[in-house]
This record gives sequence, structure tokens and C-alpha cells, in this order.
Amino acid sequence: MNPSEAARQTIRPEILADLSVSQLAARVRDVGAEPYRVTQILDAAWRSTATDWSGVTTLGRALQERLASELRFSAFEAVERQEAEDGATTKLLLTLSDGAKVEAVLMRSPADPRRGSGPRATVCVSSQAGCAVGCPFCATGELGFTRNLSSGEIQDQVRIARQILRSEQRELTNVVYMGMGEPLQNIDAVFASIDGLTDPLRGGIGQRRITVSTSGVVPGIERLARQRPQITLAVSLHAARNPLRDLLVPLNRKWPVEAVIRAAHAHARATGRRTTYEVTMIDGINDRAEDSAALAELLAGSGAHVNLIPMNAVAHTPWHESRPERIEQIANELRSAGLTVTVRRNRGREAGAACGQLAAERAGEPTPVAVARRRELLVAASAAALQGRRTAQPIAPAGPLRGDA
Repeated sequence: MNPSEAARQTIRPEILADLSVSQLAARVRDVGAEPYRVTQILDAAWRSTATDWSGVTTLGRALQERLASELRFSAFEAVERQEAEDGATTKLLLTLSDGAKVEAVLMRSPADPRRGSGPRATVCVSSQAGCAVGCPFCATGELGFTRNLSSGEIQDQVRIARQILRSEQRELTNVVYMGMGEPLQNIDAVFASIDGLTDPLRGGIGQRRITVSTSGVVPGIERLARQRPQITLAVSLHAARNPLRDLLVPLNRKWPVEAVIRAAHAHARATGRRTTYEVTMIDGINDRAEDSAALAELLAGSGAHVNLIPMNAVAHTPWHESRPERIEQIANELRSAGLTVTVRRNRGREAGAACGQLAAERAGEPTPVAVARRRELLVAASAAALQGRRTAQPIAPAGPLRGDA
């Protein structure tokens, strides 16, 4: 294959959701169709169960075929669906046009009369294929980084979730950017996807029903506050002390925990939106007494909400989830420090609940030697971190896992 052929193969076909309303209007005009066709197309995409151009029944066959020759209706070549928890959780493994695989999770929750909240349906979407951050407790970290998703590839995850819910006579209530990838390392596409999802002619979702999670990209947090102030910020914290967070969130070496917290506090002040902090609970690693004390001190007076989440088992790590009674104890300690705390349960374990778990399985199992070596490195690194020693380099997720060394 010559370079020009390789270059052509890297160009992904344009998809409907990547177009703004004005761009779609221009495309419709270019094919000689009437302006009102734009509304028909958007209604079919966002308010029907159509999965391809032939499902846009308000268009004639000739126009369907003309548009299909120029524009993909969906970002995905294949959609694999797995159900868990008696249908309360749906895990989607989505294959993109270039073969990359990403995941989305649809979670349904009943009404909670105690909180005065009605039924909820939340979709968790991916912003990248794989992830470059390399958190060692995360299944996506096993994959390494493939590429950023486009705005349309993100939006189409939401569109599929809405179609599933529509078949159940339910409505989507919330969107969270907590799937594969670091959203603020793909910030332009993430912001463009938010614009599409909140556009009344397209997704029509309220901005305050959208949450963007980050592992601590400080410039992205600052930009989120300036440019999308209605969006809720969630921070994947996982540890309150730098030596341990260096290990659990390698991005901490660039933006240490103090800088992340300052940026998150500034975001809360500027937007009036309460920050949520996510902490994956790992037995003997970040659930010790000094960890909960450091977390309480770090977040004291912030008015933040803390989610404590038991770790999902991941094959390439030697770690396990914290004991339930220890998680509850930490929750009570944080509440005593004035923080609001929720102990989350992991949804859809039987469907591969860990983010990236299905995609990692499809990518093939690393060799036993590679897994053993990675576990050995993590044991040594965690021992150093628990002694307060900071390491210079992260354990590369695509390194030992992709070879026998």
C-alpha cells in the first residue's frame, strides 16, 4: 500500500451528526432538496427509531439514496447490546467505520420519593477510543489510546440510547461523559457534541442534565467554566495525596492534585454548580485511615459531593475492591467532615461493567507473562506510593500488556 492509499483509508466518512443545522441545510440545498427537508431529517434522526436513510420515510427514495451516497446516517457499523440487572442496565459495544470500538452504558433508575425525584435514564458516553491517561485500575487503560471521537460519534451514542428508551416508552434524562477516554483531552469535539445534544432541533437535552468528567486536565476545567458554565463538572480524584495519585491517575504528574482542586473550586465559584468527586475504592491502596483523612481535609468547605465507587475487577491489576463495611466507614467519616457522600454500586457487572471491559476483551487477551509482569510492577509502585515516594514515570498501559517482557 502506497502512502496516498494509506492516507485515504484514514479519512473517515462524514456522518450526519457531525453537521450543524446550518451545515445540514447547506447540504440539503446542494442536493436540490427543499429547505423543509432539514426538519424532516432531524426529526427522523432524533425523534424516531430510524437507523439508516431508508428509515427516513418522509423523504422520497431518490433523495434517500442521494443523501446516503454522501453522508452516513449513523456513526456505527455494528452495535452489540448486552443487558444486565434484569434490564436496568444496557451495555453497548459500538464499532466505528474504521473498526475502532467504543462503549456506552444506559442506566435506568426508578423514582425516589424520598428525594422527590422521578424515574431517571442516564447514558454514559465515550469521548475517545481507548485512553491515553492510563489509570491502572481502569479496563480502558489496558487498551491504550487509539484516537479521539468526532462530535457526531459522541452524539450518536446518545441517539442510540434514546431510541432504545423510546421503544420502552421512556425518555432520556441525563448524559454523562464518563465512558472511555478523557473528555477534556478531546475538548473541541466534546463541546461540539454538547452543542448538538442541547440544540432544540437536535438532542434538545438541558445543559444542566449533562456532566463532564475529567481526571484533572486543569486548562480544560478552566475552559469548561468559561464556555459551558451550565455543565456539571465531575473530577476523577481517586486519591488525595500526590504520591498515590501519581500512580492511580498518571496525569497527576502534570497537574498535581492541589492544582486540580483549585481549578475545580474556581469552576464551582464561577458557575454556581456543585462539583462531584469520584473515588474508586481499592482495598489496601486508597481506603486507609490516612486516605480518608487527607480526602476530608482536601475537600473541606467545598460543598462538593463525593461518590465512593467499589473498583471493578480488572485482569491486569493485582488490586480488588474495598470491603463494603470499609467504604461505609469512610463515607461516614467524610460526612462528619461536612461533605455529601454517595456510595455507588457498580451497575451491570455481568455485562462487563468496567469502562472499556468489553472493548478490551475484543482486543484479545494479553499473555500471562505480560499480565504477571504488569502486576509485579504495580505491586512495587503501590508499595512505594504508600510510603509517600513519588515515581518519575507511570506504568505504561500499552507497554507490558502488549508484549511478553
